[in-house]
Amino acid sequence: MPEKTLTKGQLAYETERARKAGKTLEVYLRDKAKAEAAAAAKEAPKPVKKPGLLSRLIEKGHKPLKSG
Repeated sequence: MPEKTLTKGQLAYETERARKAGKTLEVYLRDKAKAEAAAAAKEAPKPVKKPGLLSRLIEKGHKPLKSG
């Protein structure tokens, strides 16, 4: 994953957050990236959505008629 470049404002903000956490900027950004990756991996996938009314009717229209 390519590393993002921070603007001056973003860099100042992240530097301040790192200082408050008692870490260097590099360590803080590395830990932040790890935490975001873990949160993304932990997030459950969305359940499969049932097809809508029109989709079901169109699908039903494509099926052959029952003969009998």
